[in-house]
Amino acid sequence: MMMHLSKNRFFDSDPAQHRIALELYSEIAALPLICPHGHVDPRLFAEETATFGTPAELLLIPDHYIFRMLYSQGIALEALGVPRIDGGPVETDHRKIWQIFAENFYLFRGTPSGVWLAHELYDVFDVREKLNGDAAQAIYDQIEAKLAEPKFRPRALFESFNIEVLCTTDAATDTLLHHQKIKESGWNGVIRPTFRPDAVVNINTLGWKDNIDALSDASGISVDSYVSFIQALEQRRAFFKQMGATSTDHAAVSAYTAELPPAEAEAIFQRALNGKATVDDARRFTAHMMMESARMSIDDGLVMQFHVGSVRDYNTYIFERFGANMGADIPERSEFTHNLRPLLNKYGNDTRLTLIVFTLDESTYARELAPLAGHFPAMRLGPAWWFHDSINGMTRYRDRVMETAGLYNTVGFNDDTRAFPSIPARHDLARRVDANWLAGLVVRGVIDREDASDMAKDCAYRLAKSAYKLGE
Repeated sequence: MMMHLSKNRFFDSDPAQHRIALELYSEIAALPLICPHGHVDPRLFAEETATFGTPAELLLIPDHYIFRMLYSQGIALEALGVPRIDGGPVETDHRKIWQIFAENFYLFRGTPSGVWLAHELYDVFDVREKLNGDAAQAIYDQIEAKLAEPKFRPRALFESFNIEVLCTTDAATDTLLHHQKIKESGWNGVIRPTFRPDAVVNINTLGWKDNIDALSDASGISVDSYVSFIQALEQRRAFFKQMGATSTDHAAVSAYTAELPPAEAEAIFQRALNGKATVDDARRFTAHMMMESARMSIDDGLVMQFHVGSVRDYNTYIFERFGANMGADIPERSEFTHNLRPLLNKYGNDTRLTLIVFTLDESTYARELAPLAGHFPAMRLGPAWWFHDSINGMTRYRDRVMETAGLYNTVGFNDDTRAFPSIPARHDLARRVDANWLAGLVVRGVIDREDASDMAKDCAYRLAKSAYKLGE
């Protein structure tokens, strides 16, 4: 059975809207890719001869979007080669892993992952057969042969994908050794780090004290007090900025922000060092550190990203067996109007701050987030994120925020992926969805054709580059 990838996919069936959408898409399809937020491993680019490994290692084993769906159908993660934290047995025959994936590929019909994978297989690896059990090994052979070619090494694909800049996400304690190697290699690809301090800011993180010790080592500052903790974070931010970072990234279940008196922040920090911090201590300290992070961003100019609403590692069995970030995160209802008020009232009027807010609670877009971003100069809305990074999710996002926030209080698209070969597919989907949405506005007379063309370029390229200061 042959795979078909329609050139007009995702566009509305109304002839007038369809025609304009195709025109708009043709104007932006070849624009360079701006990738301001994601989780691609910088090690891939540190060495000119680095490779992706096997097809299973590239497309399946590290991608929780994929194995999450397979697990939901009763397929054990061990059978998919996902490493266990106790070193227990997992499948090591990557052809067997691929066979399971292929036999169950039908599960992804109509999903964002299915759309991305189809694009990857067709455009990147020239696969023309549908992936299923019968075609599995032939397609594996084809991808394996491609990956052996020099033009399929990470750096070569980076260039062929037309990526202008790619930002990774790196712990506050990271030495950025691989980023340093990239800089010293003479390669022209632009890979920038992003400062993510969650593991040292959220005091209820498993292994937090070890993370603080690592922060001491990385910063050269003995972190034994709240004051020295802040000094160490500021030192690391400066180092990240020196290495090319333009943004920070912060995740929390709640958008709660509140400023603590210095003595109280110190008391909580000392309780945490002694293993006596409470759940409420952790909640209040994280809220305080969001305030401090905004203050630091005003001082050093780093864009602040705030991802809210994911209950991480919901499935205890999976967490204990495979560790964190294994596809068991679940969205939660969020509140922003009251929770962000302390931060926005103190820092939201300062144009030196760019605060980009993401949520997994779509119900807040029109009610809270769009009105907040439509008023405070410092605030911008991140794109439809994670569970809503889809055809319908992106369209709902545009519809819900446009009238109150406008387009220019949003920040374009980011792919937020660990799966490097999926980057062009993700951007292509977003560009098609935005072209179709804008075409709908033209057909209804909300905007004219000239403005739609300009807005399409903003959505695809200019907004992300500007918001994340990636032209500097």
